[in-house]
Amino acid sequence: MSFLEKQFKIQENGTTVRTEIYAGLTTFMTMAYILIVNPSILSASGMDAGALLTATAIASALGTLCMSLFANYPFALAPGMGLNAYFAFTVVLGYGYSWQTALTAVFVEGLIFILLSAVNVREAIFNAIPYNLKKSTSVGIGLFIAFLGLQNAGVIVGNDSTLVGLGNVKSVPVALALIGTLITVWLVVRKVKGALLFGIIITYTLGIICQIAGLYVPNPEIGFYSLLPDFSSGLAIPSLAPVFGKLDFKNVFSLEFVVVVFAFLFVDLFDTLGTLIGVSTKAGMLDKDGKLPRIKGALMADAVATTVGAVLGTSTTTTFVESASGVTEGGRTGLTSLTTAILFGISLFLSPIFLAIPSFATAPALIIVG
Repeated sequence: MSFLEKQFKIQENGTTVRTEIYAGLTTFMTMAYILIVNPSILSASGMDAGALLTATAIASALGTLCMSLFANYPFALAPGMGLNAYFAFTVVLGYGYSWQTALTAVFVEGLIFILLSAVNVREAIFNAIPYNLKKSTSVGIGLFIAFLGLQNAGVIVGNDSTLVGLGNVKSVPVALALIGTLITVWLVVRKVKGALLFGIIITYTLGIICQIAGLYVPNPEIGFYSLLPDFSSGLAIPSLAPVFGKLDFKNVFSLEFVVVVFAFLFVDLFDTLGTLIGVSTKAGMLDKDGKLPRIKGALMADAVATTVGAVLGTSTTTTFVESASGVTEGGRTGLTSLTTAILFGISLFLSPIFLAIPSFATAPALIIVG
């Protein structure tokens, strides 16, 4: 019996090594945007953007590795969207706390989650949710993923009246996203292994062709960035020192600090449970009673990732709904998440390549998964 079979029970889960690796690649490609977005959001609080890139990649790699080893599930983790905005714009810029204090709140939240996971409180909450509600949660998450994909594609945008409006469907990025969606649908219908991953790569390649031909003109002011990797700064990894271990425990016993910790705790708790319910339902992992086997390991991985992430210098690290893209590709074991974790580690050295992949290239995968 090979090491991979022994560790991940690949045959028992009805999958193959190739499928798991494809799934891990796909999950990473749909999540890689976090390497740009998280530093961008958190740097508004005064944190060093370069250090945040390194912290984001390492926290995502370690958290996803924990999920692979603790629970053998194909779920990936990274600093959560929404939670990072709450960290920067509400806790730091709104309440006036230092980002060091906010990191401490995330660290304390992680410790509480480790305790709640160890004594099965979070598992009890998961199991107490009725099965029909768990099924409906997967529908809601599916709509959210599709909405996220349409938003990334530029098909829908926010406006002042309805909050959701039709974007500029005549723009090149939107056209490429829609073409990529049609191509990806065709690949999925043809049952091509790695259809979502190939869809991302093909859409990205079409984008590069359009840029070289002058159809796509980079303009950072309106969110159109160059699609060609920029290696002008070499392969140097930004130092983690400006944010690593910068915890401040001076305000730990204040009422305001407790409120902030509770807010992080509450949002992360239901964010994680919703994601686990939705993605595991999609993968057919829930048993006949609607329970998720080995959920304790999954929740512990999430809690450890949050705690370690705070020490590294980033906001709450949580299970990502984009994991559904890897599950759709057939990912069923921790080999999928291990692949994603390795890619997050590699991204530290090859970040110019991964950061050049635009959101409109990953949008087709999210739309179809949703």
